[in-house]
Amino acid sequence: MERKSTEGFGRCFLLACMLVFVLAASAATDNITPGRSIRDGEALVSSDETFELGFFSSPVNSTTRYLGIWYKVSPETVVWIANREAPLLDHFGVLNVTKEGSIILQDKKTDIIWSSNRTRTAENPVLQLLDSGNLIVKDGNDSGLANLLWQSFDYPCDTLLPGMKLGKSFITGTNWSLSSWKGLNDPAPGRFSALIDPEGFPQLVVRNGSAIFYRGGSWNGERFTGTPDLKQVESSNLFKFTFELNKNEVYYRGEPYPSFISRLVVNQSGFLRRLVRTKQSQSWIEIYFAPRDECDRYAVCGPYASCNTNNCACLDGFEPKYPAEWDHSKWSGGCVRKTELACQNSVFTKYNGLKLPDTSNSSFDASMSLKECQEKCSKNCSCIAYANSDIRNGGSGCLLWFGDLIDMRIYPDGGQDLYVRMANSTLGYLVASKNSSKKKRVAIIVIAVILVGLILGGLIVHLRWKKLRKQVEGGKDDMELPVFDLSTIVKATDNFSDDNKLGQGGFGPVYKGTLPEGQEIAVKRLSKSSGQGLEEFKNEVGLIAKLQHRNLVRLLGCSIPGDEKMLIYEYLPNKSLDYFIFGLILEPHFF
Repeated sequence: MERKSTEGFGRCFLLACMLVFVLAASAATDNITPGRSIRDGEALVSSDETFELGFFSSPVNSTTRYLGIWYKVSPETVVWIANREAPLLDHFGVLNVTKEGSIILQDKKTDIIWSSNRTRTAENPVLQLLDSGNLIVKDGNDSGLANLLWQSFDYPCDTLLPGMKLGKSFITGTNWSLSSWKGLNDPAPGRFSALIDPEGFPQLVVRNGSAIFYRGGSWNGERFTGTPDLKQVESSNLFKFTFELNKNEVYYRGEPYPSFISRLVVNQSGFLRRLVRTKQSQSWIEIYFAPRDECDRYAVCGPYASCNTNNCACLDGFEPKYPAEWDHSKWSGGCVRKTELACQNSVFTKYNGLKLPDTSNSSFDASMSLKECQEKCSKNCSCIAYANSDIRNGGSGCLLWFGDLIDMRIYPDGGQDLYVRMANSTLGYLVASKNSSKKKRVAIIVIAVILVGLILGGLIVHLRWKKLRKQVEGGKDDMELPVFDLSTIVKATDNFSDDNKLGQGGFGPVYKGTLPEGQEIAVKRLSKSSGQGLEEFKNEVGLIAKLQHRNLVRLLGCSIPGDEKMLIYEYLPNKSLDYFIFGLILEPHFF
């Protein structure tokens, strides 16, 4: 009995040890060495758990399998794929690193589906997924990262991660460029690629096949000339971008930021997208994309023209090459000079706020000032234009153009100055054109001031009329006595006929009249020269009404048609009427 218990305990202990070994073996790791594999369903995880390498399907429920790297918090966001042109067709893929330091991806039949190249061998090769998302092969005896045998950052797919280079090595010939997916669920290389074109002065471009689809422009010390919208992003201090140009390489690179993750993607439609998210959030935020509008399309206006709000215009001193097409918004033919250049009789005209032209036909010298740049361009008859290559600290460096000026646009904020060679005879035209434009602006301003004055004057008159009308209407409402219509008074007095005139006072005539109901009245029609205002008239009528007593003729009401004022009294066939209307009591005080 005791022996069985001992055997049972030994078996349990052995099983527990095996379980611990299996769990330890299956625990997430960031590296493997020769003899260890990553099979479909297993993964490498970077030490800070930002990135994960493993197998995935695209589309999600398909049998096609790819070896890729994605964000652990966002598994659907794949940033790199090893076998994007040769998918596995089952779930039996295996990843190994050889003793020589090569990475191989094999299928169920052990056929090699994909492998890495290498420039040398290593004594103790290690395949490791770094916190940056870079999959590397290094020599385990070398603690640094300077002498890598291979790295995925040298072979980008559609995504540029912080720390990755976009550019070219002039020593090895390696191109660090992005290539879009072929389709939304097809990771194979698509039509669009994003790269730093090293021809002339290096610039950011997106190509559709071999044709330029979008040009971000050359680096001006702060950003690419065609991306002024990034000025706000850069000023936030959340991003730091580096552009390096030397005899060994040229590249653009974004630096990592600890509080969030970021990526630049070229999608299957050719758009560049900058997206960010915190490691705790559930979604990505797009902070920039290009092209943004029709003006961002490459060379949409043709040579010597600039685009502004989806509309093209020739530079001053140039005219449409094909006017008929230009009138129908077909701008690709661009513009030509109104006056041909004569090398020894030319000047330079300054254009402000531009996206600098395509720099593939340019040369540059970072050590020159703008004045030296002008002198150099002036001495070379093939030089068409010049500008500073760096806008920092007031500007420095020299860019010279030797061909047609293509792909310019106007930026209200963030554009640069460009100096274009013009025929000297054109200078007078440009000055006259500018003066004419200035005169037109002055004329427009004068006309605008006059119109505004007329509108304000009309508004003041209208408001005063409304106020007067309101006062009149308000006066009628405020009075305790009836207000008679003018038509009633006109009919009662037979249109103020002389036969009904009772007399004339210092402040107006008095007429006798008969109301429709037969009551006789005396109407005192106040003279306009009396100088009495409406408020004063209202107050005095109210006062007369309150003074109704036997010694005064009874006031029946008033009439206020337009700017006229009339008092309607009860008519008495005796002298008291004359006395009270023309006498000393009423006349001095009320009229």
